[in-house]
Amino acid sequence: MRLRTTLSVSVAAASALALLTGCGAADMTKQASPFANAGGAKSMTLSVQSWVGAQSNVAVAKYLLEHELGYRVDTVQVDEIPAWDALSQGRVDALLEDWSHPEQEKRYVHDKKTVSYAGGLGVTGHIGWFVPTYFAKQHPDITDWKNLNKYASQFRTAESGGKGQIMDGSPAYVTHDKALVKNLKLNYQVVFAGSEAAQITQIKQFAKEKKPFLSYWYTPQWLFKKVPMTEVKLPPYKEGCDTDTAKITCAYPKTPLRKFLNADFARSGGQAAAFLKKFQWTTEDQNEVSLMIAEQKLSPEDAAKKWVDAHPEKWKRWLP
Repeated sequence: MRLRTTLSVSVAAASALALLTGCGAADMTKQASPFANAGGAKSMTLSVQSWVGAQSNVAVAKYLLEHELGYRVDTVQVDEIPAWDALSQGRVDALLEDWSHPEQEKRYVHDKKTVSYAGGLGVTGHIGWFVPTYFAKQHPDITDWKNLNKYASQFRTAESGGKGQIMDGSPAYVTHDKALVKNLKLNYQVVFAGSEAAQITQIKQFAKEKKPFLSYWYTPQWLFKKVPMTEVKLPPYKEGCDTDTAKITCAYPKTPLRKFLNADFARSGGQAAAFLKKFQWTTEDQNEVSLMIAEQKLSPEDAAKKWVDAHPEKWKRWLP
């Protein structure tokens, strides 16, 4: 999957984040975490993915670990693949939302055994291509990929080179869009907005002007409440159809999102590890916090507190 709005950290942490979220993010495994074991046995570090849903997971987990279990919790924002490397080497202790990275899972969970599976998040993710619902109502056949070329001229932008535009977020996200465009012989160009935040800004602007757009997007995501979108049906996903990503011609699968812990932390992380293994909520829960952070502009900590205060019956089940 993926504003991805940055969680609040200390001044020292902010400096580290500046290094990790730029081009240095992919090189994280060559540097020591500035937070590792900073506070001893009651200290831990969570990896934060750059999209707001993942930040919501971390915000609530961090709040409860600190206020209910007495931990010091630091956070580091890392791209999806480098996060696995950091987790394996103990530079972060936990990754709370993985959108399926089978190569990394095989290497670190099954072969090296440096990363441990920590259960499901309770949320199922799905990536797809979406058009605004107002356009789908005007042109119902747009929801079949076979008709996309018919509408390519209406999705043209200055950045798409005379072709229709498929708007993607960050190249670091899980995406097969370039291969899909080529293999399905679509008259489209993939254009990266650069981040979830930039993509949201563009989608909102298109929607404000009631313009058509075709976008890589995903569920769960709070923006659907503000800009209703309808999925374009790609050729159906079948097991193994995405094994060779260069030859892919099928839709993205539905992905139960999962949590992973550093293997040593999973064994010796005490109450924190036990809590994170139990941490599981719904798409609605995640979207509730995401909406507060991204749309209502609450800080992640304030959004987490508001959710925690409103839902004690849910989070008390996670406490060890």
